[in-house]
Amino acid sequence: MRNLQKPGVIIAGLVLLAALAAMLVPSLFATHDPFEGVAADKLLPPSESYWFGTDHLGRDVYSRVVYGAYLSLVSAGAAVLVGVIVGAIVGLISGFVGGKLDFVVMRFVDVLIAVPGVLLALIVVAGLGFGPWSVALGVGLGAAGSFTRIMRSQVVRIRNEEYVEAARTLGVKWPSILLEHVLPNSAKPVIALAALELGTAILAVSALSFLGFGAQPPTPEWGALVSSGRDFVATAWWLSIIPGAVILVVVLAVNRLARLIGEER
Repeated sequence: MRNLQKPGVIIAGLVLLAALAAMLVPSLFATHDPFEGVAADKLLPPSESYWFGTDHLGRDVYSRVVYGAYLSLVSAGAAVLVGVIVGAIVGLISGFVGGKLDFVVMRFVDVLIAVPGVLLALIVVAGLGFGPWSVALGVGLGAAGSFTRIMRSQVVRIRNEEYVEAARTLGVKWPSILLEHVLPNSAKPVIALAALELGTAILAVSALSFLGFGAQPPTPEWGALVSSGRDFVATAWWLSIIPGAVILVVVLAVNRLARLIGEER
């Protein structure tokens, strides 16, 4: 509890709360319509009227950043959820069954981890088509290997515990042993890893959107906003720098809180 009083943790918590609020109710925070621009106000620098400036179509960059929080955070959260579900299930079964199945699964996981996550996500997106949910699925599958490995290591340790052996001796069926004994006692490290992976997922989703594989114009998304300002960096730095700074701040906040979860664990 003492860690919760540290200034860094408090600031990180406030940043994450602000990002979540923008994701859930963007209309309360946006100052302009994120889709409609004013031609006469294009490429204006940050000011009292336009806090983050305007883009080449006269749209308010601040409002687009606010509305972009939804796709950026939800896609990253979905990616982590996919990784946790797939990795936990595979690791749970592999570690509990053991033997040849465990050997084959872990060799496959080794190969999966060796492939860069962004490359795997690109393969998935190429197969399913462009879009934020294809990106989320690809990023999630890329992260599944890490979740499989940590879940499997916990299960291998726990399956030999006395209470698991006692349950087997009493004739408890293995699905019940997995769900009632092994899974609950293996979940904490996976949860801590999920918190750490959320920051990585935000970066990965933003990177793929930057490359044009995620949200398509005019839908606001943080990585896409950074990409849309590339051609104007010399004359309108705010188009890319400010959304990029938002991504950086949110990822740092998520990682700081994830470290706290790991320390408490």
